[in-house]
Amino acid sequence: MTVQHDSSVYERIQAGERFQELRRRYRSWAFPMTVAFLVWYLLYVLLSGFARDFMGTTLFGHFNVALLFGILQFVSTFLIAWLYSRHAAAKLDPIADELRAEEEDK
Repeated sequence: MTVQHDSSVYERIQAGERFQELRRRYRSWAFPMTVAFLVWYLLYVLLSGFARDFMGTTLFGHFNVALLFGILQFVSTFLIAWLYSRHAAAKLDPIADELRAEEEDK
């Protein structure tokens, strides 16, 4: 089966109510999470630049607050990716699959 790939197909799908719901669900998750991550990242950068004594506070051995925050940057990145994959599987993929199947049936 050949699917028509001209701009009218995409414009029609984009104008549909379910596609708009898909966009709304994506944006309602992605935008707040992006803002939260950027705030967390900028906090780390600002503290590293302006609160050097705090960031240099030794927690144990050679492990200090700056190193903990740096590691938590990686942890939070992987956590956000995992949470997004769960969100997409539960809230986005079903609608996208419906839209795709509907278009392939035409």
